[in-house]
Amino acid sequence: SWQREQKGSELRWEVQELHPSASLGKHHKTVLKQFLTDFTSETSMSLALYTVLHKPIRDHIEHYILLLTKLNEVLKEGPEKDVVTSAIKEYVKLESFVSQVLDEACFTKSLWKSLSYKFTDMLCVPERRLLEDSKNLPISASTNRSDRILLFDDVLVLIQGNSFQSFDLKLVWVDENSILFLCPQAVWQWKLNQAVRQALNGKRDFPLWGKTGEGTKPPSCRFFTYVFRLEGKFKNTSYEGEWHWGKPHGKGTLKWHDGRNHVGDFKEGLEHGFGICLVPRKSEDRYDCYKCHWYEGKMRGYGICEYGNDMVYKGYFKDNVRQGFGILENFSAEHPFKYSGQWENDKKNGYGVWEDKDRGERYIGTWLDDHKHGQGIVVTQSGVCYQRTFHADKMVGSGILLLEDDSVYEGNFTEDLTFVGKGKLSFANGFILEGTFTNKSGQGLQTHGILNTSNEQLDDRITKVQLGLEEFPVEKRWKGIYDQFLEFIHSGCKEETEESFTGFHIQTSKELRKSQEYLFCQKGTEDVSWKTEDILEELVQHQELESLQSYLEKALKSSLHPLGKLLKALMIAFQATYSGIGANRHLLTMAQEEVKYYAKKIWEFYQGLLHLALEQKGQLPSNDEKACSVVLPLILPCFYPELFMLYMLYHEREDDLYCQGIVDLSLFPDIKLLEFLDVQKHLWPLKDLTLTTNQRRSLIKDKCFLSATECLQKLILFLEKAVSVPRLLCRIYKISLIQHLGAEIHLIRDLMDPANRGGLYDFLLTALEVRKCFQQRQLEVAVAFLE
Repeated sequence: SWQREQKGSELRWEVQELHPSASLGKHHKTVLKQFLTDFTSETSMSLALYTVLHKPIRDHIEHYILLLTKLNEVLKEGPEKDVVTSAIKEYVKLESFVSQVLDEACFTKSLWKSLSYKFTDMLCVPERRLLEDSKNLPISASTNRSDRILLFDDVLVLIQGNSFQSFDLKLVWVDENSILFLCPQAVWQWKLNQAVRQALNGKRDFPLWGKTGEGTKPPSCRFFTYVFRLEGKFKNTSYEGEWHWGKPHGKGTLKWHDGRNHVGDFKEGLEHGFGICLVPRKSEDRYDCYKCHWYEGKMRGYGICEYGNDMVYKGYFKDNVRQGFGILENFSAEHPFKYSGQWENDKKNGYGVWEDKDRGERYIGTWLDDHKHGQGIVVTQSGVCYQRTFHADKMVGSGILLLEDDSVYEGNFTEDLTFVGKGKLSFANGFILEGTFTNKSGQGLQTHGILNTSNEQLDDRITKVQLGLEEFPVEKRWKGIYDQFLEFIHSGCKEETEESFTGFHIQTSKELRKSQEYLFCQKGTEDVSWKTEDILEELVQHQELESLQSYLEKALKSSLHPLGKLLKALMIAFQATYSGIGANRHLLTMAQEEVKYYAKKIWEFYQGLLHLALEQKGQLPSNDEKACSVVLPLILPCFYPELFMLYMLYHEREDDLYCQGIVDLSLFPDIKLLEFLDVQKHLWPLKDLTLTTNQRRSLIKDKCFLSATECLQKLILFLEKAVSVPRLLCRIYKISLIQHLGAEIHLIRDLMDPANRGGLYDFLLTALEVRKCFQQRQLEVAVAFLE
């Protein structure tokens, strides 16, 4: 090996000299003088270098071959003879290697002399060697565009007339059916494959054209950097990454001259899979950052875009534009807002919720080309709520205005909520004013009409009117969310497309930025692995009701399971509509409908997953309809805070009356209350009538509190068993059951499993309702009597 390296080093000296632009004499002048002391100035430099550098080496090799051959002849069969035979073969290879390298150098020198300066200035590199020339070994090009083909040890050159194209061998793939070349000659194909493989390995074969044991075909998958010149959408871009058959394929980085860059997955030359793309903004020194899924070169599926103007979009894309459900939020201090809803062709279209944080308003309704258009509900921070028809952001026609003092106005009004034209105003005390309203400057609101005072009490049908039920059918709200999850099932639930349909496994920007280093979204830290194939397998194993409930509870709590992702998306939509400003009693029925419909769609999605899993196993889906009541109790705690707030607002007046009665009653002395209730004195919780008033009060409170706690625990146990209310919900009841008993009862009644209606549990709940109403009447009588 040492001898081979020494000889190779000496050969490189000799080979460099043969190149017309070699700088050997300039850098090694002193060494050359020592070698050439015996040669006269008339001697050819090439001949002198050949005699000094090359001939001794060849003579040395020939001498060793001859010596080893004679030694091999006299040795007997055995290990020593095998070693000598092996050595002879290696020296023969070395002799062939020296000859081949010298031939390559001679052919290359002849080529440089035959080509014009235009070609040599661009192609002539000292280390480059010619391996084959189509003039010596003809080859036919399918497109007939090349007059001559030159195969070097690092590039492939196609010459046509006075122009040429060069291709780095690391990015050359050889195929018998290639559209670029038809290679009937096996020699050309073999040489080209070997040259490509040697360029990839970074070293020459030994010998150059012998059997090396490394295989004849180079790998089809490679990692390389390349600058596209004239190739379509990637013109003048730099790509560094994985390749397959001449196209970016795998993970890589694409950079444009204008500052854009894309880091992610590629397939057959196009962006495909998850990728992160930075696009500089023209007017600002900022970037738009797209973290999205791509399909055949275009954004498609779920993604997150952090715009350079402090806006963030989380939602779905199609053909590089926002399409489907998405959330756009502006975090800037100038005009903060948030839109959650449907997109079409990069514009707000369809059902959506807009929150203007500056004005303290929330719009719930339909959109057309980024404008409020069609039916809409506006809820304000002050509690005012109205429903109108919009046309290009402008209110048209009449509407209904619900004021915070329970007054209701039906008619036309302006954007600042001033009554104009014909209308009807219903007051909280039951009076109704109907007529024509005007608002003149400096004179305030004026009306000409009729005031009806015949109604002595407020009509609940007016004060508790529910909005949006006919205008926004529940099945048309949030359709963009359901469609993506159902499409995931129709596509076969492929592992590689799950995040594209159902969203990333992580949601925070910090985690997503960290994942850029790995070019994919991290799976999170959950202990349970939710691979698609495992999910489908488990679905088949958990079809029994008891096992199914346990499985669904675990799946819905997971941020990785598709069912858990669907639930989280619906929670976001629900909170965007009914939390904060949206907590208005006139939206209660809308919210109640949505929660029930969520359970239905989640069950539908589960059924779709189960049917797919059974089909893959060759089993027929069963017709067992367990109804979505299995799902509703499991998802109810997720929507409870917003939902119960709406119920409290809706039943606020009656609950306030009930609580006020309790407060009024508690102000009377304990003895007086016991006497009023006709409690026999030997049952009074008083062991010593000589106790002071404060001591008796303390003792009575302790006894009564213990009794009330026991009663409350029994009631909670009943609720768990009777209405399928989860334990989490019942724990919340411990705090609010007394204060908002009416709201709680109505919530349970409205969301009760239909299977329990008409049975024992329904009877017990009805008894509880009657008891509450009776107690309220008792409180009113007791307070009046004691006063």
